[in-house]
Amino acid sequence: MKNLLVTAILILCSIFAKAQETQSYTLAVSIDNISSNNGKVLLSLHTADTFMKGPGIQNIASEIVDGKINISFKNVVPGSYAIMAVHDENDNKRMDFETNGMPKENFGMSGNDMSYGPPRFDDAKFSLTNEDLAFTIRF
Repeated sequence: MKNLLVTAILILCSIFAKAQETQSYTLAVSIDNISSNNGKVLLSLHTADTFMKGPGIQNIASEIVDGKINISFKNVVPGSYAIMAVHDENDNKRMDFETNGMPKENFGMSGNDMSYGPPRFDDAKFSLTNEDLAFTIRF
């Protein structure tokens, strides 16, 4: 009887634990118009809270092969996100700017909005709901 009670409790605990799991997905990103193989491409996955305020919730540095990269952000839970990418051509792990504030290095983001002024989350955001997604970002 004691074994039956312990088994029943373990089964119930595993059912509740399974119900609490959050599904996660993969975001595949490709960039195929990189001007040179120098340096790396720095990519960051952002929420509205982290966008343009520092590191993203996931950050990846990718080697460039023949002017292209393919990376994946893994274990991403459903929500609203934006992806930013910069070609860190001199490999100093940051974006470089001219004295007038214009970027010296190529960059892009999800949504491929290239309007003037600083990037905005609303222009780059997308919703991750219930499936893996793939993006091609243009520099």
